[in-house]
Amino acid sequence: VQLVESGGGLVQAGGSLRLSCAASGFTFDEYAIGWFRQAPGREREGVSWISSTDGRTYYADSVKGRYTISSDNAKNTVYLQMNSLKPEDTAVYYCAAGKVHPFLRDYPFTIREYDYWGQGTQVTVSS
Repeated sequence: VQLVESGGGLVQAGGSLRLSCAASGFTFDEYAIGWFRQAPGREREGVSWISSTDGRTYYADSVKGRYTISSDNAKNTVYLQMNSLKPEDTAVYYCAAGKVHPFLRDYPFTIREYDYWGQGTQVTVSS
């Protein structure tokens, strides 16, 4: 099982980045993919979530309207388009896979519900 994030980098405030999460080794269509982030000294927090079974999405209030999550099931890849980036978006971004079930649908950012995690990609937004 592997989740590989890419697309992070350094960008100025107001800029955009697109993160990718390439998955392998499990039945992608049965899982939801969540994006989480962790800034230094802070807890890991959920950012966005997509169900590969039906395309349902969810966003944290802090990124709603600025981030867009999408999935290409043919490529087993999930994307996170991040626009209007702010310095407070600076963090290591992780993608994670959790099998879709009712609890995860209701509480999509419950970390213990995720089985697989990527290694993370750094996003730095300068002011």
